[in-house]
Amino acid sequence: MEDAVLKSYGELEDKVKEYNPNLNTERLRAAFEFARKAHGNQLRKDGSPFIMHPIKAAYITAEMGLDEDAVIASLLHDCIEDTPATHEEITKLFGASVADLVEGVTKLTRVVYTSKEEEQVENLRKMLMAMAKDIRVILIKIADRLHNMRTMDAQEENKRREKALETMEIYAPIAHRLGMQRVKWELEDLSLLYLDPIGYQEITEQLNERKELLESFMESIKNRIKERLAESGINGEVSGRLKHIYSIYRKMYSQNKELGEVFDLCAFRVIVDTISDCYNVLGQIHDLFKPIPGKFKDYIGTPKPNMYQSIHTTVIGSEGIPFEVQIRTKEMHHTAEYGVAAHWKYKQGITGSANEEKFAWIRSLLESQQDTDAQEFVHALKIDMFADEVFVFTPKGDVINLPAGATPIDFAYSIHSEVGNHMTGAKVNGRIVPFDHVLQNGDIVEVATSAASKGPARDWISIAKSSEARSKIKQWFKKEKREENIAHGKASFEAELKRNNIAVSALAEGDIMSVVLKKLAVTSIDDMYAAIGYGGMTALRAVNRFREELIRAHKQDKADKQAEKLAQQPAAPPKGHTVNGILVDELDNCLIKFSRCCTPVPGDKVVGFITKGYGVSVHRVQCQNYLNSKAKGEDPHRWIDVAWGETGNELYHTSLSVNADERKNLVMEIATALSAAKVKITSVSVRELPGGKAVAFLSLDVKDLNELNTAISRLSMLPAVSDVRRPGV
Repeated sequence: MEDAVLKSYGELEDKVKEYNPNLNTERLRAAFEFARKAHGNQLRKDGSPFIMHPIKAAYITAEMGLDEDAVIASLLHDCIEDTPATHEEITKLFGASVADLVEGVTKLTRVVYTSKEEEQVENLRKMLMAMAKDIRVILIKIADRLHNMRTMDAQEENKRREKALETMEIYAPIAHRLGMQRVKWELEDLSLLYLDPIGYQEITEQLNERKELLESFMESIKNRIKERLAESGINGEVSGRLKHIYSIYRKMYSQNKELGEVFDLCAFRVIVDTISDCYNVLGQIHDLFKPIPGKFKDYIGTPKPNMYQSIHTTVIGSEGIPFEVQIRTKEMHHTAEYGVAAHWKYKQGITGSANEEKFAWIRSLLESQQDTDAQEFVHALKIDMFADEVFVFTPKGDVINLPAGATPIDFAYSIHSEVGNHMTGAKVNGRIVPFDHVLQNGDIVEVATSAASKGPARDWISIAKSSEARSKIKQWFKKEKREENIAHGKASFEAELKRNNIAVSALAEGDIMSVVLKKLAVTSIDDMYAAIGYGGMTALRAVNRFREELIRAHKQDKADKQAEKLAQQPAAPPKGHTVNGILVDELDNCLIKFSRCCTPVPGDKVVGFITKGYGVSVHRVQCQNYLNSKAKGEDPHRWIDVAWGETGNELYHTSLSVNADERKNLVMEIATALSAAKVKITSVSVRELPGGKAVAFLSLDVKDLNELNTAISRLSMLPAVSDVRRPGV
């Protein structure tokens, strides 16, 4: 193992020297020796020395081209958290910059999905704040996560799923927003491997079956493009690749296609010397192959916010197969591969430069989300990180970048909050349009304002697509319309109570009101109404909190009464013997099985049925099979009393059916909800229904009814879900 460690370190040193010939090798070696000594005999799950992980993470940062301090910080990134090493010690040996980076990465290690939404949102904000302060912190953390995902096989299944989900939800979007496409693709593919291993394997196997055909096709197209470039005297490199697995997976599931129906599996890249060559190549490509209308994007003229520049065009060859061609310069290609790491201020020795503008979106996101709840913040994060973009123009020709589906409201608030608050109308390409008009690439947008405007309308919150616009609208209502907010919020809250069959009078029971207000982080019920009114909190979230507390209070009251009743009765010795957590009346050591028709779990009221040769089958008392048998008077002597005994920490298999609106990422939303509830999922399948509906069938392992009810509650809160049911009822 010692040889493997030294070999890996040697590869790291060589990698850094490739782009930094002035590397202080003694300082880098000292950091390696410090980390190796600090981690001592620590081992990873796969049995390898722990020091291999920081070396590999540092190698990834070196592939990004980061500076010497960042690579050293990568080597030391686990020292403060996992070893006796301190910030002061690292400062003394390697400088304050390295120590601050290590401490910054350490603070991010707690970014996890938990059942506490407020804790989750604070962790996300902490990550964004670290990014705004020093972008190298998140780059090191991404390198750390990438290596962990590459070596996730050694972890337990539930740990793999948890980390994969977190990676897909947080780290891949951040890598995308930082322009690190190669890292993003690998994180997505590795996450998919653990989130849907069957889907991943099916795509991989089918691609392998088509490998020779696809390689032959790519070689043919590459040669035709190379020949045309040579004839035109254009110096360029041509390469072809298969699209990454998650990209194919997402297209298959969002468009309900088999792999054989996904034609644009291949993409080609042409890298040239100058911008003028890019446009020359575009002309040659369109001359060689037939372009598909509407499938052309010029990200050179209008770069993406993450600095990405390239020309994209989709064409069809003589074989009738569509494929994408990306055309860019060498510098653009480097930026496309490594994103922010390719042009960051430390590498260029720049401080306080225009590069700061590249990270302004981080501060903007933080500032605009100060008053939102956790669910809204996570939703905004996904939109700002991952949404497709539309580029529109001001009348003066300035380019404004907005999320796909954006409206004139989003445009107005992107200019300034005062422009949005006083907007009275809008024109697109010289024509008056309604506020909910969807903007398209290249539109010229003009906003009409008036000092006499009474401010935004409440329905603007639902019309706006960007988190920035929604946040500014909410801030206006919060500041200007408190009394109106309280009235509006109260009406929304009481309507939601009615939909959930909860009487308003029930809220006055005991100390329920004070407990819930504390959980919602408000000081009075008027503050809660006001928050609902201006959009800082949803009525559904508030009602769900009250419902959970009412259920808890009623259960506690019932338990207290039961305890009081039992205390007044003499203790009776239990009958029978506990088997698989079930106490069977009058019978010892009989075989117990749990019925598949209703899948009972500890906490359910149950009844037993004596089967022929298979012992006792346990059913819930609400089971339709039991109720039908009881109503018909069939085999009454075979139904016997059973009860739950001591169950310990055993898990019990059960299932749920979830009715929902058909949408992409439905499975991921369900998995996220169950992961937050810390419920183990054993299988998920989805069947589409007519009318844009779908039903998901879930198999779960739970400890008891409380854990199952938590899962049902989490699933019921998903926007797409209309109904969650247990089987057999």
